[in-house]
Amino acid sequence: MCGIVGYVGKRDATSVLIEGLHRLEYRGYDSAGLAVISRGRLQITKTAGRVQDLRDKLAAKTGASKATTGIGHTRWATHGEPNEANAHPHTDMTNRIAVVHNGIIENAELLRDQLQATGVQFTSDTDTEALAHMIAAELAADEDATLEDAVIRTLRKVEGAYGLVVLDTKNPDQLVVARNGSPIVLGLGNGEMFVASDVSALVRYTKQVIYLEDGEVATIKATDYHTTTVTASGTEDSSIRTPTTVDAEADDYELGQFSDYMRKEIHEQPDAIRRALRGRLEERFATARLGGINLDARELRNIRCVKFLGCGSAYYAGQMGAALVEELARIPADAEPASEFRYRSPVVDPDTLYVAVSQSGETIDTLMGVQELKRKGGRVIGAVNVVGSAIGRECGHGIFLHAGPEVAVASTKALTNMAVNFALLALLLGRVRDLSSANGERIVNGLRNLPAQVTEILAEDEGIATIANRYADAEHMFFIGRVRGWPVAREGAQKLKEISYVHAEAYQAGELKHGPLALIQPEMPSVVIIPSDELIAKNISTVEQIKARGGPVIAITSADIPDGLADATIRVPRSEPELEPILFNIPLQLLAYHAAAKLGRDIDKPRNLAKSVTVE
Repeated sequence: MCGIVGYVGKRDATSVLIEGLHRLEYRGYDSAGLAVISRGRLQITKTAGRVQDLRDKLAAKTGASKATTGIGHTRWATHGEPNEANAHPHTDMTNRIAVVHNGIIENAELLRDQLQATGVQFTSDTDTEALAHMIAAELAADEDATLEDAVIRTLRKVEGAYGLVVLDTKNPDQLVVARNGSPIVLGLGNGEMFVASDVSALVRYTKQVIYLEDGEVATIKATDYHTTTVTASGTEDSSIRTPTTVDAEADDYELGQFSDYMRKEIHEQPDAIRRALRGRLEERFATARLGGINLDARELRNIRCVKFLGCGSAYYAGQMGAALVEELARIPADAEPASEFRYRSPVVDPDTLYVAVSQSGETIDTLMGVQELKRKGGRVIGAVNVVGSAIGRECGHGIFLHAGPEVAVASTKALTNMAVNFALLALLLGRVRDLSSANGERIVNGLRNLPAQVTEILAEDEGIATIANRYADAEHMFFIGRVRGWPVAREGAQKLKEISYVHAEAYQAGELKHGPLALIQPEMPSVVIIPSDELIAKNISTVEQIKARGGPVIAITSADIPDGLADATIRVPRSEPELEPILFNIPLQLLAYHAAAKLGRDIDKPRNLAKSVTVE
């Protein structure tokens, strides 16, 4: 969940590292640091706080000479509190080796005990520092060992996940990089090489990248690189691979006219939906085209169940997808948190289609679920937003979300595009079964209308802000939904919690009277999802039950509800009933955003969270 940057070339390494860390700060912002080699010695600068604090600290330094090789890191704490001592990079006792690391070393305590028994003195509470001491010990024990040799020997003693970059003052023209479960990307430049944990740090400098696989170690120099695969039985050199071209521009990561990334990404959703639909709607047969899933009509008909696996917002999007599949294709479908899936010894059915959902494509819980499925012979496709990501490569085929880069920790446009893509999947599955051409055409037209309808909702931003400001000081909120509205309510509660820190719970409307109604009081607002479907009378009854007990109600609705029923009403354009949950997400995003803004929260960087969750 942390950010890594490395550079070897002719530029000022410090400038490249700081710029890269700024681009990666959404992956961790507890502390930051960098190390460069200058005049044969390590120059290390670290700070507790944000990348801007690190930039300020560097600017205050005098006499620093230009360096052309270095590594940097922005941290989300796992071992040790977020302070300067625990900030990366970490070094050995002689200051020869510097290491930055993402992931968790599971046997770190054992390794630390062994090192302390040999006289090593630790200066941090991290698992990472052990790696620096171990690599230095390997080099001291064998004068003929290369830096890559020492890293490989060290990693053979390590249990856990890592994305790792190592800097050696005696080899100032190179960096050694390793990956196991935590993403690492190499960037190929002209007479220079880059390394990062995410392509967002690289696109300003190069579009040509190589994604390391688990078990790979790479040595990079300014003009070349080579990779080695580490196996249980030994190592083998890998051939030079064809680089992947990144489909992103540096400007995609700029704020432009917006004050923060979450607001920018909320307003990018109409264009994101258009990208997701482009070339995927088949007018002639009233169906969808999803060639990436690599399943023909016969194979699609043989699917007896669909299960979505995701974490957080991806899980709630999976619940929306499951409802769409059941409604349009009449196939049993459900969603499950990927973080629980592999630990409960799941029964894997060969006739079930599993869909692994992740914005980053690197979510470790989801990746582990995919690997468990593959071990048990399950059929799994990915639904990811990053080409070349670990889940995408592990699955081999699937659905690309086309949401564009998403920087804010709270997912908005990626969540929306997940739901849109699942509507396409449900339409495809339905049309190879019993969904009529007329109903297929109805869904196709509904999907085509979504971008304009989202634009219509965004035009009500100011009115939604007024409602959010009225209720932002509430200590608790309920989010209530029924059937189609239930996963929408869960996602709405998640958004409010993660960026405003207001306690929020989601409940199925029918469950209120089985316990939660006891909590309703004037200080407890409820956000109620009211689609224009066959359950409108039931949903109106739910509002009346809440109002009868003095609870304020914010209605999110596409229906014609009675005037005065709710204390505040946010209107959503009417769509096809199956697609309305996609639209209901948008005002809930704005409601959470404006509540957080009213409370003065750091919206893009909520406390204790990071964007890409690559540790368990």
